[in-house]
Amino acid sequence: MVYRHHLAAILAAAVLWPLAAGAADNIKIGFPIPLSGPTAVYGKPVLAGAEMAVQEINAQGGVLGRKLELLSRDSKANADEAVRLARELIIKDSVDFLAGTLTSAEAPAVSTVAKENKIVFIAPTSKSTILTDEKHIHPYIFRVSSNTDVEGLAGATLMARWKDVKTVATIAPDYAYGRDSIAAFMEALKKQRPDIQIVDQQWPKLGEPDFTPFITAQMSKNPDAVYCSLFAGDFVTFTKQGAPRGYFQAIKSRLIDGAEIGTTDEAQALGDDYPYGVIGDSYDPVIWGGTNEPPEHKKFIEDLKKFTGAQYASGWSIVGYQTIYALAEGIKKAGNTKSDAVSKALIGLTWDTPVGKRTFSEKSHETFAPEYWGVMVKDPSRPFAIMKDPEVLPTKFPAG
Repeated sequence: MVYRHHLAAILAAAVLWPLAAGAADNIKIGFPIPLSGPTAVYGKPVLAGAEMAVQEINAQGGVLGRKLELLSRDSKANADEAVRLARELIIKDSVDFLAGTLTSAEAPAVSTVAKENKIVFIAPTSKSTILTDEKHIHPYIFRVSSNTDVEGLAGATLMARWKDVKTVATIAPDYAYGRDSIAAFMEALKKQRPDIQIVDQQWPKLGEPDFTPFITAQMSKNPDAVYCSLFAGDFVTFTKQGAPRGYFQAIKSRLIDGAEIGTTDEAQALGDDYPYGVIGDSYDPVIWGGTNEPPEHKKFIEDLKKFTGAQYASGWSIVGYQTIYALAEGIKKAGNTKSDAVSKALIGLTWDTPVGKRTFSEKSHETFAPEYWGVMVKDPSRPFAIMKDPEVLPTKFPAG
C-alpha cells in the first residue's frame, strides 16, 4: 500500500514536471512602464507593442526553442519606483533581461540597476543623451528610440525654414529630457539660423497642473515661434490652458514640438482641442497619407488593431515592438540568454522593423532613429488631428 502511494506520487510528479519546467524555462523580460497617471497615454501603447511582439515570436516557436514571457509593472513615471520594480524583477522574479521605462528620469535610473546586476536593459523611449553618453554608457544599456541630439537637429531644421521668424521662445519640462532637448535644438538652430534670437525660456515641472504663469510670461515676450518639448498629459494641459488665452493664435500656430505630439495617441487625447497647424513628430504616423508606406507597416498596423481591439492604432506601439524584436535577435545571435553574450551580440546589430532596418551603434548602443514630422491638421473622416505629408527627419545624424 505504501509502495502504491509512493508510486502514485512519483507518477504525478513526472506528469507535472514538464509543465513546471516549461514555465520556469521561459525567457523572462522585466518591463516597468507607466500604466497610470498622465504619461500612461504613451506607456500603455508602448507595452501593447511589446506584448504583440512577444505573442508573434512565441507563435513562431519562441527564441532558441523557449517562450518569451513579459513581466510588466506600473512605474508611474517615477524613477524611484522604476528602480524598485527593476530590483524586484531581478531578485524576486528572476528575469533574464530588462526593457521598458518611458521617461528620461526612469531609464537612466534603471540603467544603473542593470549595470550593477550585469543584465541587459533596452530602453524603448527615453531620449536624454545622459542615458548613453560617454560618462554613463556601459555594456548592458541599449536605446531603441531617437535621442535629444537627433530630435533637436530635426526641430531646428524645420524652424530654420520659416524665413520670417526672427525670435523664438522655448518651453520644456524641467528635467533631463527637457533640458537636453532644448540645448540640442538651440545648438543646431545657431548653426542653421544664427540670426534668430531666443527671447524666452520656460521650465515647468514634469506633471505641472497650472501652465498659466508660464503661458502668460511667454506671451509677454511676443515670440515669432516656439519650440516645445512638452508631452503626454502635460501637452494636453498646456494646450487646453493656452488656447483660450490666444497662445497659439499669437504665434500663428508656429509651434514645433519634438516630444511625439504627432502621435495618434496625443491627437485622440485632445480631440477637437488639438491646436491645428502646429508641427509634431511621431515614431509612426500610422496614417501615412500620400507617402510610400511599406507593406510591412500596413500589416503591422492591421495586426496591432486586431491585437488591441482599438479602432485606431497607436503611434507609440512600434517602439515597444521594435524593442522585443531587437532583444530576440540579440539572443538568437548570442545563442544563449547570458547577458554578457547577448550584450556583445546587440552591439552593431541590425534588425528589420515595420518602418525599415534599425542598427545599434557600436559606440553608443543607440539607433539614432529618425522620426516622422509634419503639420497636424483636422481630418473630417476621423475625430482627431492627423499628420499631413509626414517627412522623415533628420536626413543626417550627429556623430555617435
